[in-house]
Amino acid sequence: MQNPLTLIMSIKSPADYTQLAALLQKIQSAPPDRNPIWLALTKLNTVHFARFVFLESNTKLAVITTYDGSFDAYINEFVDEIGEVFNALLAHMSDAPPLPVQQNRQAFLDYVRKNDLRAIEPFFSAYPKATVLDILAAVES
Repeated sequence: MQNPLTLIMSIKSPADYTQLAALLQKIQSAPPDRNPIWLALTKLNTVHFARFVFLESNTKLAVITTYDGSFDAYINEFVDEIGEVFNALLAHMSDAPPLPVQQNRQAFLDYVRKNDLRAIEPFFSAYPKATVLDILAAVES
């Protein structure tokens, strides 16, 4: 079952935006085999789509994904795989949970849940019951 996540986080200041934009540019411009986000997404095999978007004159950062499985499992897998990336991003947020996220899992889960803009149901998918693994298997066969 696919689920949407639209996490909207408030950036502390224009200086934090500048640092955050540089950090994301550095991470996202790395080749897939050296990009920690791509490596985690590939390893976990539960994320259909993922992107970062700056909003509201660069005062907010959105993390928008579509993932398989439960919310708690999804967030915990990311803490395990790229907790350091979340720590670096959250250091620039005005309402961030206690860091590091690896030692404050419940606070991070609560933060993501609170800042997730829930989709107006129903959430459309052309293949609602297909997981990432199902799709990969179909493409490879």
